[in-house]
Amino acid sequence: MASKRVNVKAILADADLRRKLMVSTIQATQAREGIETSPAQADRAYYVVTEAEKSAFFSLEPFKGLKRGELDRRHEMFVRALHDEVLTVRTDIARRDFSVIDGSPLAYDRVGLLAKTFRDHLPAEQRAQTYQGVITGIDDPYIRCYWEVSPRREARPWETLHKGGGFSRFYYDSELVLDWSESAKGEFHRLRDPAIYFKRGLTWPRRTQKGFNLRRLPSGCVFSDKGPAVFFESAEMEDFFLGLGNSLFAEFVMRTLMSFGSWELTVIRRFPLAVGTEEQRRHIAQQAVNIHDTKADWDLGNEISTRFVTPWLLREDVVSDACSIAERLDAVCDVEARDQQKIETAMSEIDAAVFALYQVPAAAQSSIRETLPDRPREILWSQMEGKTTEQKRMEHVWRLLSFAVKRVIDSDDDGIVPFNRSTGETPLPERVRHELAALFPGRDESQLEVEIVNELKRSVKGYRKCASLDDWLANAYFEYHAGLYKSRPIYWHVASAQGTSPFAFGALVHYHRFDKNRMQKLRASYVRDTIEELRRDAGLADKAGRADDRVELQAKLEEVQALDKKLQLVQEGHHEGAEGGDRDFRILTPWKEHAKRPKGWNPDLDDGVKVNIAPLDRAGILRVSGVAG
Repeated sequence: MASKRVNVKAILADADLRRKLMVSTIQATQAREGIETSPAQADRAYYVVTEAEKSAFFSLEPFKGLKRGELDRRHEMFVRALHDEVLTVRTDIARRDFSVIDGSPLAYDRVGLLAKTFRDHLPAEQRAQTYQGVITGIDDPYIRCYWEVSPRREARPWETLHKGGGFSRFYYDSELVLDWSESAKGEFHRLRDPAIYFKRGLTWPRRTQKGFNLRRLPSGCVFSDKGPAVFFESAEMEDFFLGLGNSLFAEFVMRTLMSFGSWELTVIRRFPLAVGTEEQRRHIAQQAVNIHDTKADWDLGNEISTRFVTPWLLREDVVSDACSIAERLDAVCDVEARDQQKIETAMSEIDAAVFALYQVPAAAQSSIRETLPDRPREILWSQMEGKTTEQKRMEHVWRLLSFAVKRVIDSDDDGIVPFNRSTGETPLPERVRHELAALFPGRDESQLEVEIVNELKRSVKGYRKCASLDDWLANAYFEYHAGLYKSRPIYWHVASAQGTSPFAFGALVHYHRFDKNRMQKLRASYVRDTIEELRRDAGLADKAGRADDRVELQAKLEEVQALDKKLQLVQEGHHEGAEGGDRDFRILTPWKEHAKRPKGWNPDLDDGVKVNIAPLDRAGILRVSGVAG
């Protein structure tokens, strides 16, 4: 009979060999005495025995006496701690516990608390796959907000990109897209294996000041090195870890694994993953899904979200058609408060369930909570975190008006909507009023506007007080729109005067359609018609002897003529002096060779808003300067 080979090297390499041998020895010894001992009992006995090998740490820093007049009491407290007179100064740690979390920059007072967790549970890397994503080197040539790029993506494909982003647990709607063309992929600093992308998983920002925040990575997306990803074998396990990974206890554990303030892949890979019972996993997973879905549903009212459907004030599941604006505001604020409480309750349940999963004693739970006192709350409306109820109410009103403007411009034939009547078109304010009436069928139009203006007249921090709808459209909308769209506005307010001064000509233009032909039409039709009307009216006023009117009309005429000259400079791509200087009205794309840059006003939408809006900004054509950063 052939002898069985034993891999001695593999046995000796087992880091847990000593414990296994000792546990079996304890069981055998007890059996000889007629005492039946279970493996769990023997394991506890082993731990008690090995606990004798301890290291003592003393927290003496608070007793240095740094303040004037204070004595240095470190020697005194050290001696008292040796005699067990001061229990809060000395911490004893079993030496065996250090090897369990070997290699981590771990504070000594956490070793004893976490050693059992690491000893009892396998690392997550044995149940999941983790990856860093694409690295682009520099972002400008390849990354855009999704609303910037051409709606037609045949020539240059764009894919949704998760690149870290703002703090948000469970749910995060990424507004970024990545150039996924073959030429761009060839220029990436490092693409990694393409097979790892476009799968459903979880992702998180590697660097954040607010703490670890895990969120769902939807299928069909690319992720970056700044937003790594983890993938599990099943959706159930993924949902479970979404809850577990966002728990208070998980962050406490992960902070022992992070290095240099960064949540690297090793944080997830080495995380001790307890699986518990099916019931425990299902409960944690369900609470995580509840939070995710609640936040995702709220985002349906966010205009810049990829999930956007309609503003919160128009949600049919929240308000009825007959409600006044004030009643709608009350109802929406109530829904937000209800959903906010819902996710906070679910978050508390997750924390409690995870503590139970890892069998963390009550005293240890208190210690963990004290360690992370500033951990951010789970927020439903993260964009308005820390804002007052008055600010949120005003935001809802401004979002409603922003949506009405959006519908007007999107539906316009040429994407140019003037403020004045001289062009023969219905002016913007009147069209917005018609749009609001369509959004609130059955409501009296005049009463509806009164209710909206009553809200606009309120003094609310961070919001311009407006006396009328016309005032809001002329003096507040564009700056607000640029802020909402993260300094990448797609509806541009071209005006003959900047700031809040009255303008003789103004129009909103749709960036996606404002090509060289629309620029020509803006000048040849809209601006020229205004010039001709002002010239005619000034002549009539002069003939009628209305000197004051003639002076005013002549000033407006010269204002619009000056605007036309500025538009001409941009249209022709005029430049003199330093590149990018005050007299350079070209579209500048630093990542392109000079020969491939646009000649005159012929923008490539895929180059992004920032470079395409810059010539208009330098020329002083926009109602508000510097809106694109």
